[in-house]
Amino acid sequence: MELIIISGRSGSGKSVALRVVEDLGYYCVDNIPVNLLPSLVRSVSDTYDKIAVSIDVRNIPKEQDEFNDILEYLPGFANPTLFYLDSDDQTLIKRFSETRRLHPLSIDSLPLDLAIKKEKQLLDVLVTRADFMLDTTDLSVHQLAESIREKILGKKDKQLIVTFESFGFKHGIPKEADYVFDARFLPNPHWEPELKPLNGLDQPVKDYLASHSIVQKFTWQIQTFVQTWLPHLERNNRSYLTIAIGCTGGQHRSVYLAQTIGESFAMTHPNVKIRHREQEK
Repeated sequence: MELIIISGRSGSGKSVALRVVEDLGYYCVDNIPVNLLPSLVRSVSDTYDKIAVSIDVRNIPKEQDEFNDILEYLPGFANPTLFYLDSDDQTLIKRFSETRRLHPLSIDSLPLDLAIKKEKQLLDVLVTRADFMLDTTDLSVHQLAESIREKILGKKDKQLIVTFESFGFKHGIPKEADYVFDARFLPNPHWEPELKPLNGLDQPVKDYLASHSIVQKFTWQIQTFVQTWLPHLERNNRSYLTIAIGCTGGQHRSVYLAQTIGESFAMTHPNVKIRHREQEK
């Protein structure tokens, strides 16, 4: 089991890091007390093989030995990796001033600058065990996200998940769609009595649509569009891309196109999903 622990001083980007890890398919828990970590891992190990947690200064033991003992109590199948994020004091002060958030250690009326310094001292128990130290002082949110991905995946390229989804316009456009293509102008198998009860996954419907040059041209143009812009989208800090293709009822033309184009991209892209919305109802 992969276990990622994210910590560091408040304002250094822990929330951003946890969202990035969640996008990579990890089961995530925010601000868990460290002493509950072994129990959490055991309780979800049957369901998840990738877990990530964030911990802040309020949820860690004060002694190094106590923290080491908690990690030692983790199940043998858990392989923990600790990310420690930090920034210089002035940057943290600026970030808290801009967001007007209360520092976790300011609840006792401790001034912000002193709270930031005290937090650094309390987190020393984590620094000595950190596998990755990330200084986020000069990093934008996007640069931090890319750095986290690079450390976890071992490469800079992001694993973009591309979904090709068919739908029927009469049931509404999918809210999650990034691009929408309208196939309602194509020849409609609905008006062919022998094809009407079938859908775009059935061979007679596939043969019917593939026999029309306008369908072939539309398929090629969608493929070309996605192929042209996919590399740019992958470099633009995205996790998901949804290409929605619609026809009137979402049974024939859109299903055929989404399935055909999705299968074509699956041959060269590692993370392709195909969904037929109206077929799932």
